[in-house]
Amino acid sequence: MTKVGQRDSPAKEEPSTTTPPATKKRFLTPGRFVTILCIINLINYVDRGVIASNGVNGSSKTCDAKGVCSAGTGIQGEFNLTNFEDGLLSSAFMVGLLVASPIFAGLSKRINPFKLIGVGLTVWTIAALGCGFSYNFWMIAVFRMFVGVGEASFISLAAPYIDDSAPVARKNFWLGLFYMCIPAGVALGYVFGGFIGNHLGWRWAFYIEAIAMAVFVVLSFCIKPPQQLKGFADKDSKKPSTSSETVAPTDAEASQIKTKTPKSKNLVVLFGKDLKALFSEKVFIVNVLGYITYNFVIGAYSYWGPKAGFGIYKMKNADMIFGGLTIICGIIGTLGGSYVLDRINATLSNTFKLLAASTLLGAAFCFTAFLMKNMYAFIGLFAVGEILIFAPQAPVNFVCLHCVRPNLRPLSMASSTVLIHILGDVPSSPLYGKMQDRLKNWRTSTLIITSILFVAAIIWGIGIFMNSVDRSNEVSEDDEVEEEKLESKAENSTLV
Repeated sequence: MTKVGQRDSPAKEEPSTTTPPATKKRFLTPGRFVTILCIINLINYVDRGVIASNGVNGSSKTCDAKGVCSAGTGIQGEFNLTNFEDGLLSSAFMVGLLVASPIFAGLSKRINPFKLIGVGLTVWTIAALGCGFSYNFWMIAVFRMFVGVGEASFISLAAPYIDDSAPVARKNFWLGLFYMCIPAGVALGYVFGGFIGNHLGWRWAFYIEAIAMAVFVVLSFCIKPPQQLKGFADKDSKKPSTSSETVAPTDAEASQIKTKTPKSKNLVVLFGKDLKALFSEKVFIVNVLGYITYNFVIGAYSYWGPKAGFGIYKMKNADMIFGGLTIICGIIGTLGGSYVLDRINATLSNTFKLLAASTLLGAAFCFTAFLMKNMYAFIGLFAVGEILIFAPQAPVNFVCLHCVRPNLRPLSMASSTVLIHILGDVPSSPLYGKMQDRLKNWRTSTLIITSILFVAAIIWGIGIFMNSVDRSNEVSEDDEVEEEKLESKAENSTLV
């Protein structure tokens, strides 16, 4: 008897006199699909770099001892923002991200995940245009929040697609290519924002990035991913999913009837069950705690790096220098970390070893770099530090994807995203600004924030000694049966 999603053995097939039709090769191969996801991720993070660049973010007006004042530039100058308000602007889009991420993760069990990405990217594009049309602080802050809503759909759902599409031997390298777009995008944003801001005005940076994203909004509604997410049924087809992780419905009519049943209470019940299962995973907890601490520093670096470089070393082209350093070191570090993990036995324990070692060494190099008085000595040491600091980008997300069952991966990514932002880079940017307002010393402020990387290395070091199990290939049939029971119970309660 043939199982769903499997073909009979050729030895048992009846002989046929007709030549079987040639299989039509799909244009959207897994490699091309992942390339599209990488470009979208790149544009997302170009936006992060744009808002932090001196050309777009600008500076507030300054007055010398004689009372002669120079006009401010960019967003900070036009809206007359303090450093604390400027830092809040960096974090404003996280409000939308934090609220929307778990919502998109929950909806992915009922709606085609890739269509959800399309909806999110539409919101992102409209909000980016709104940033360019803003005329005060509160208006641009609200649009930054909606940029976060758009990014939420992509962040929680893209990584599981890559994890399923990549060849087993190169899984981490493909994830590395995706997460390489984070430093590369931020760096390109520094350069792009600095150039456009100085030549066309800061508003044009937002207009251009919105136009670029609009192309992928159209694509997201027109194309179909080459592979269905493992652990999820195909939402656009009446046929059962061929994934080994999915329990197929027994009858197409039953599926149609089920889709007409109200799901509001079911979603709440199932979301609560999934959330409880996720946070019972101790490996996930330790990984995310380290990630929060790590991201606290990265968030401050990405937003304040160009200004700190200018303040400490009087760099004339701080946007270009930090942009160039970040894009080169980010690419080398992210791909290097993923390559090393593919070369060694990619167990969760070995992944924690890589996370702890690279962060510890990176923190030491960056801390030493900011002690240097010579700018060229700083650049050399900081470059090595950045390579090591960016090495965890793919491995930390590999842990998020592999410490849980397949059907929990979107929620794992969404919860990780929410926590690393709400406790990491959301507070770090304004807190760094507040600290700098008080200390009036860029070097001291940056050394304090850099020292927190040592704490991240210690937390990830704890993961080495945990009894970690890779759950990414666990059969989730029992979970599907439990979901059916919970759905039935919730539906019956509505009839009572």
